[in-house]
Amino acid sequence: MDTARTVVALRAKIRTWRSAGDRIALVPTMGALHAGHLSLIEAGKRRAHRVVASIFVNPKQFGANEDLDRYPRQEARDAELLRQAGCDLLFLPPADAVYPAGYATNVSVAGLDRPMEGASRPGHFDGVATVVTKLLLMAFPDVAIFGEKDWQQLAIIRRLAIDLNIPAEIVGAPIIREADGLAMSSRNAYLQPQQRAVAGALFRTLQAAASTITGGAAVTDTLSAARAGLESAGFRVDYLLLADEQTLQPLNQPVPGARLFVAAKLGATRLIDNFPVIPR
Repeated sequence: MDTARTVVALRAKIRTWRSAGDRIALVPTMGALHAGHLSLIEAGKRRAHRVVASIFVNPKQFGANEDLDRYPRQEARDAELLRQAGCDLLFLPPADAVYPAGYATNVSVAGLDRPMEGASRPGHFDGVATVVTKLLLMAFPDVAIFGEKDWQQLAIIRRLAIDLNIPAEIVGAPIIREADGLAMSSRNAYLQPQQRAVAGALFRTLQAAASTITGGAAVTDTLSAARAGLESAGFRVDYLLLADEQTLQPLNQPVPGARLFVAAKLGATRLIDNFPVIPR
C-alpha cells in the first residue's frame, strides 16, 4: 500500500491506474479505524480494481464544544489495518492540503441538514458536505463508499453528488455491529465499562420498536415507550423518530422507505443508530 500526502501525489497515482483501465473506489474516513471501516474497504474491492482510503480529521464538522482535540488519532495502526485489508492507497493530507490559506468556500445541502443531527449539531453537515465534495473532486473516484450508520450523512452526500453533477456512484454499506448489537463507531472507545455494558440496549430498543410498529401499534405510543425505556437504562435521548430514509421527513405510520433514527448519550458519549421499518 502506498501513501499520498498531497493532492498532486494522489492524482498522479490514480492517473497511473486509470491509464491501465482500472476502476477506482474511495473510502473517506477520519481514522481510528475498526471493523466497520474495514468492511467499507471490502465493499470498495468488490466494486473497483483499486481502493483509496482517506484519513482526515475534518475540523469543519466539529462544533465548538465537541471532541476535535481528543478525537483518536492513530496513524500507524490505521495504516497497518488498511494494508492488511488490501487497500491500495492511503491519502493522508495535512489540513492545509484540504483547506489552503484563504479558503472561503462552503458546501451546504439545504433541508436534509436540518433535522436530527443537524438540529443538535448546527454547521456539522456543512463541514461534512464540504470535505466530502473536496475529496470526491480530489480523487474523482468511480464509486465512493460510506457506512449506513451515519444515514443522514449518506443521504446528504447522495444529494450533493446529484446536485453538483459529481459522477461518482455513492454506495451505502451495511452497519457492522458488536456482538450485543451496538453499531461500531470510533467514539465507542469513550464509553466507560459500565456504560459499554448497557450500550447495546440502543439497538435492541430500535429492533423492538420496529417490530411493534410493523405489528400495527401506534408510532407515537411505541416511540414514547421506547424513549422511556432508554432513559430508565441511563441514556439521555436526543431524538427518536420514524422518518423517510430519503427525505428524512418524520412519519406517523410505516410506509416503504421508513426508518427509525435515534441519538442518545451515555455519559458524555453520543451514540447514533438507525433501523428500517418494513410495513406489512
